Amino acid sequence: MSKQLLPLVEAEGCCAPLAAEPIGADEAAELAPLFKALGDPVRLRLLSLIASHEGGEACVCDLTGAFDLTAPTISHHLKVLRQAGLIGSERRGTWVYYWINPPLLERLSSLLGPARVLR
Repeated sequence: MSKQLLPLVEAEGCCAPLAAEPIGADEAAELAPLFKALGDPVRLRLLSLIASHEGGEACVCDLTGAFDLTAPTISHHLKVLRQAGLIGSERRGTWVYYWINPPLLERLSSLLGPARVLR
C-alpha cells in the first residue's frame, strides 16, 4: 500500500471495500484478455483517442499522426483492441473507422469503480 494512503487507512481503521463481491474464476478468465489488451501504452492511448473523438468514431487517418510509429504498427495495435472486443471497425472506401464498445467499457468500469450501495 502506498505510504501516502497508509495514514488515512490507519486513521479510519479500515477501508470500505471497492467491490460488492469478488469476481469468479470464469469472469476473471473472460476479462483478463481485455486488461491485457489495455496493458500497452499505445493501445491505451488509441482507445482514449477513439473514445474522445468527435462523433464517437475516428478514422485511422486521424489516429496515426498522434504516434511516432509506422502505420502497420498502429494497425497491429488496433487489431488487438478489436480482437479483444474493445473497439469496432468498418471500412469505408480507403479508410477504416473505429469506435469504442460502450457496454464492454462500462463492464470494466463497474468492475474497477466503487461498489454500489444497495438500499
